[in-house]
Amino acid sequence: MRAAFARLRRDREGVTIIEFAIVAPVLLVFIFGILDLGHGLYMQSVLQGTVQNAGRDAGLESGRVGQAAIDADVRERIKAVMPYLDDDDIAIERQNYETFSDVDVPEDFDDMNGSGAYDDNECFTDRNNNGQWDPDVGADGLGGADDVVQYEVTVTYDRLLPFWRMLDLPHRGVAQATTVMRNQPFGQQATRRSVRICP
Repeated sequence: MRAAFARLRRDREGVTIIEFAIVAPVLLVFIFGILDLGHGLYMQSVLQGTVQNAGRDAGLESGRVGQAAIDADVRERIKAVMPYLDDDDIAIERQNYETFSDVDVPEDFDDMNGSGAYDDNECFTDRNNNGQWDPDVGADGLGGADDVVQYEVTVTYDRLLPFWRMLDLPHRGVAQATTVMRNQPFGQQATRRSVRICP
């Protein structure tokens, strides 16, 4: 019996399979992670190019009539990369502004209590004429001639490989692209009127 154990201790056959069993899971996670990251980067690149193209098309006077066609084109290009996506997975938003400096700027308000945040009892300047204070002065839609438009597309998609669930990580990824462009001056820019509101 001792001789058999001594022979077994000296035997080196089959060592590589044990080493492979230790290294293989790490190697596979690394390879799958690179594939998934590459797929996500490709998705982001296609999305950014699609949004830039849609922004250019939307800025034309002729593009104002075909916004549904532009949105359909955006969805079609994204679905060419990820054909399993539904229309609900692709969110398209537009906000229009008078100038570039207005993009993502909140409406002015009188900070009566010095909190740095708008409270319901404070006066504000309603720049988008919707009767309420907004953290963004933009109005929905494409706007008119010479207006600045922020065009944003957000895509929520399933990751390429399902092993993220085994690692207890989210299996849904999010890609987002934004472009800000000025509409062509095909007419005179509409004057925006601000209203001072005090509750």
